[in-house]
Amino acid sequence: MKVSVDISAKYKEPYAVIYTDRVTDEIQHALELLGTGETPVTALQQEDHIVVLKPEDIYMIRIEHGATMIYGEKQTYRSSKRLYELGRQLGSRFMQISKSTLINLSYMDCLEPGFSGTLLLKMKNGCKDYVSRTYLPKFKNYLGL
Repeated sequence: MKVSVDISAKYKEPYAVIYTDRVTDEIQHALELLGTGETPVTALQQEDHIVVLKPEDIYMIRIEHGATMIYGEKQTYRSSKRLYELGRQLGSRFMQISKSTLINLSYMDCLEPGFSGTLLLKMKNGCKDYVSRTYLPKFKNYLGL
């Protein structure tokens, strides 16, 4: 992909234009990185009302006993969406660390060595889960390790 940047005092706010004949994975990734200016939200049916969560409200998403559980700072919600659907919707701020877990990278607290080459990841809200060996290289790359 060709990229050019024009830096000038006449621009008060960044503006991006992509010229393409089709949307490829590379273009889709660029769009996610650049953002659309809108914050995606996730609406969840909870008993008799609907809860709307912004990405910054979500710390961890985990599949437990076949149910998709969304962990906030203090509350837990149940979603009918699949893990990959939420991952796509929430964007690059979230990373999959195992077959059943997505985390919000903004809320990582600390890491501890785990068994068989895994890492135990602790979140700022107290949630914890292992980074599996399959997802470990991408996770370490993100951390610069």
